[in-house]
Amino acid sequence: MITLVPARLTEIALLGAHCDDIAIGMGATLLTLTGRYPDLRVRALVLTGRGTERAAEEAAALGSFCGSADLELTVLDFPDGRAPAHWDRVKDALAEFRRGTEPEIVFAPQRGDAHQDHRLLAELAPTEFRDHLILGYEILKWETDTPRPAVLHPVTPETVRHKARILAECYPSQANRDWFDEEAFRGLARVRGVQCRAAYAEGFDLIKAVLEFGEA
Repeated sequence: MITLVPARLTEIALLGAHCDDIAIGMGATLLTLTGRYPDLRVRALVLTGRGTERAAEEAAALGSFCGSADLELTVLDFPDGRAPAHWDRVKDALAEFRRGTEPEIVFAPQRGDAHQDHRLLAELAPTEFRDHLILGYEILKWETDTPRPAVLHPVTPETVRHKARILAECYPSQANRDWFDEEAFRGLARVRGVQCRAAYAEGFDLIKAVLEFGEA
């Protein structure tokens, strides 16, 4: 395997359909990035949950994940499970969000996600972020839609435990779900770690990247 390291990282964009998608899909990576780049700008857009307890949970969670980073979170009010029926409005909202950010990396749901809201956001992300590296995170849930990630980000055991603690503390509304527990989150991270010869990792779908070797 070849390890790729960004030449610079000043801003990232996070796209989620629901409050907790980003945290579940890439919480350990977010902890790592904001720990390594304390001045990082983080711009986050979540399609559903505005005005509900879930929006408050999301603000608390992303605040914990991002530490001292410059975080701006926008939570919208699209109906949960009905995003495809509002395609035009979702597209417009994403376009408006795009005008306010210039990230080096965009994180969005992976394209093969079985949930219709996740999948729509994954499909629309490259229509607005046309010249950006887009990494699709995986959201563990009851559907058998676990992808074969092309990009793996190794994370430490402590980072995985920290992610699980934040999830448990900040999303009490999800505690009754049978897949929402530390064992499940650590289990998937361990599998991804095996796949890149690390203790733990988070996996990402790669839509497209340009590889430059420089002049001969």
